[in-house]
Amino acid sequence: MPLPPSATYERLREYIAKQMRMSHIYQPLMLMELLGRRSPAPAQDVARRILGEDVTQIDYYTERVKRMVGKVLTFNGITRYGNGAYTLIGSDELSDSERDELLQLCRQRLDGFRAQRGEEVFAHRSRHRTPISGSVKYRVLTRARGRCECCGAHEHQRALEVDHIIPRNQDGSDDISNLQALCFRCNAGKRDTDRTDFRGMQASYGIREADCVFCALEGSGRVLLENELALCIADAYPVTPDHSLVIPKRHVADGLALHQPEWNAVVELLKQRREQLSAQDTTISGWNMGLNSGEAAGQTVFHAHWHLIPRRVEDCEVPRGGVRGVIGEKQGY
Repeated sequence: MPLPPSATYERLREYIAKQMRMSHIYQPLMLMELLGRRSPAPAQDVARRILGEDVTQIDYYTERVKRMVGKVLTFNGITRYGNGAYTLIGSDELSDSERDELLQLCRQRLDGFRAQRGEEVFAHRSRHRTPISGSVKYRVLTRARGRCECCGAHEHQRALEVDHIIPRNQDGSDDISNLQALCFRCNAGKRDTDRTDFRGMQASYGIREADCVFCALEGSGRVLLENELALCIADAYPVTPDHSLVIPKRHVADGLALHQPEWNAVVELLKQRREQLSAQDTTISGWNMGLNSGEAAGQTVFHAHWHLIPRRVEDCEVPRGGVRGVIGEKQGY
């Protein structure tokens, strides 16, 4: 016959199921750590449990492995990378005692390094120096519309961090005017020696000109394909059937002045439109893609746009030279 539930069980069950307010993940994780052991849990052990659930930290160090330590070990012939995983070369030749000795040697090297460097070992990830409050972080990320103010990555693509424009070690303040949202990649690249202010970057994506025919395309029936930063339409004066234009939504005259996320968006639509047309028309056997930048180059609408021109066999008498045809006598090269 099963024993009746204890008073402690009933008290904890009532708290966890009905009373525990879930403003964050911390309470259940701390309780899980305590429930999983019969001894008291130091705060550091609770912190490790929370860290294990923190995807932003995992993302950060996954990137460090791929771009730094993994590359170094592979370059030196210690590891091999394949199918998304690293292999220790010759690992199957090691005995258990050899593994233990190598592990101990790694620990000795690590302990020696930490003894020499102290707190500087993880200074680049330190958050204990007057941490930014949750309410301030919320205001910074909301102001940035949930995007990195340098590369434009969305918070669902990469973990966002609050960065000091003027670093703290250069007497930068914690005032919100000195804070900006950066993804962990951009923040790591900026480091604490750079004062670049990226906050105007996000606002620039919304620039439109009232009298620009391409700015007026958003929401119109002419749009064939679209993403957050660019759109695709059929050219009004096609040089071949299905001649298309891919246009950044931001009003900018020079296509080479795009922000990196806009480049990504334009290239994505060029690829999508090419795949779409290739599936629809099997007579297409080539493509011309081009950008007119400046009046001398033939640009007539001063809102950047890329031409995607499908080519078919015998659609012109002498196709040789391709885009060199912008200057007729040079086309035949």
